[in-house]
Amino acid sequence: MTNYSAKNVDEYISAAPKRARSHLKEIRTVVESAIPQAEERVGYGKPYYKYHGWIAGFDAYKNHIGFEVWDGLPDKDRKELEKKGYKTGSVTFQIRYDQAIPALIIKRLVRAQITLNENKAKGKKQQFSSQ
Repeated sequence: MTNYSAKNVDEYISAAPKRARSHLKEIRTVVESAIPQAEERVGYGKPYYKYHGWIAGFDAYKNHIGFEVWDGLPDKDRKELEKKGYKTGSVTFQIRYDQAIPALIIKRLVRAQITLNENKAKGKKQQFSSQ
């Protein structure tokens, strides 16, 4: 549900289909708890979080929410998500409306991306890992 008219995340969530709103609110809470200092914004018509660069974002679709981690999903997390029934891609995974939000995995992914971004900001090179 890319929404180019939403000026902020509250507007984005309010305009989302009713069945998506509770999932969107929960994902927002999980991400904010993992990185309270992040800048929250709507970019490309969907909510994103930035801290020393892009962290993560999400978008509502007809049958699922897409959650994106900027530098991708590590194999360990991809396998764990798939084992729990989530469909994954290289940088995204889908949360159907009948599935629970994988809060611990999202927090782990967000924190790993934060570390990667902080290291990039300091000029260090590091492989993305959520361990």
